Amino acid sequence: MSLASTDFVLLTVAFFVIATLYSAVGFGGGSSYLAILTLVLTSFFAIRTTALLCNLTVVSGSCYLYYQKGHLSLKKFLPFVITSIPMAFLGASFRLQEHIFFILLALALIVSAVALIYQTTIKRFNLSVKTYPPFVSYLLGAGIGFLSGLVGIGGGIFLAPVLNHMNWEKPIVIASLSSFFILVNSISGLGGLVTSNSFEIIWPEILGLLFAVLLGGQLGVRLSIGKLSAKRIRLLTGVLVLFVGIRVLLKNGLDITLFS
Repeated sequence: MSLASTDFVLLTVAFFVIATLYSAVGFGGGSSYLAILTLVLTSFFAIRTTALLCNLTVVSGSCYLYYQKGHLSLKKFLPFVITSIPMAFLGASFRLQEHIFFILLALALIVSAVALIYQTTIKRFNLSVKTYPPFVSYLLGAGIGFLSGLVGIGGGIFLAPVLNHMNWEKPIVIASLSSFFILVNSISGLGGLVTSNSFEIIWPEILGLLFAVLLGGQLGVRLSIGKLSAKRIRLLTGVLVLFVGIRVLLKNGLDITLFS
């Protein structure tokens, strides 16, 4: 499969910007990759595979930097990923009809975006961290892991708003958990695609896209760790996710074209 040169350049620039914004708040950008890829690719399997590979590239670098800064605690994060890995694999192995897939993705993104915007602009957080029973982490990991595998993204964009609302930890720790959560679920999701014969790479364009998101991801996570305009970045990311969710619902889920 080969993209037109103009499409490839625009796609690369868009992926760089998305990776920068999303990684600044601990996400991989999979939701927006999916939406943009639907404009230039016709293969449903190639769209999902490319989004997960780009997700994996972004959060791999983010996790390394978070770990260096002491924000990534494997012991604290383990309950989430123990249950999310098999459930993400299971979700990714489902061969959904395209319109059902996009409707599920869009609804999940819209709810997550509204929560992110609300938490950034309206909610006043109690800075004290709350303690929850261990089973809560296992249940959240399983449920969000399955949803992330089903819709083809890492799931951090679903997990972070929930944990922020719960005052589970400091925002920087939640961002690092989101990156780690996306990392393991993207790997598991790719495994699910392989076993269901749904893994499809666009070659050689995938190399350019992975390089673009790697650079964007490194820039974004450094903005996050440096605490540069964190609130504005979260708000901008929330608005972008909301736009993507509405567009995916109308165009890809319901086949209604209001904007392109």
